[in-house]
Amino acid sequence: MAKDTDIIVTTTDGFEGRRIVEYKGLVGGDAILGANMFRDMFAGLRDIVGGRSGSYEKVLRSAKTEALEDMIASARERGANAVVGVDLDYETIQIQDGGSMLMVSASGTAVVIE
Repeated sequence: MAKDTDIIVTTTDGFEGRRIVEYKGLVGGDAILGANMFRDMFAGLRDIVGGRSGSYEKVLRSAKTEALEDMIASARERGANAVVGVDLDYETIQIQDGGSMLMVSASGTAVVIE
C-alpha cells in the first residue's frame, strides 16, 4: 500500500476494503513527445525485419509516466488521496513537416478514501 502522502491510482471504480467518502472531480494529464527521424527510420526497419522497437517503447513509457504524474498532481491540488477509473489514451499526431509526435492522455476521478 502507498504511503499516506501518496496518491493511490487504479483503473477500477474503487478500492477493496476502502470506502470513497468524497468525490473531487475529473482530473487529467497529458504528455506530447516528439519521436525523432532516426527513431522513425529504425522503427521502420524493425517493422520490416521483425522485433521490438526499444526506442519507441522507451518514449511510450516516458510519456505514460509524465501523463500519470500530471494527473496525480492535479488530484493532489484538489485535496484527493486517490484516483479511480483511470483511463490511458494514446494517439499519434502528424505534424506539418511529415514527422509525428506521440500524445498520451491520462484521466480519472479524484476521490478521498478512508
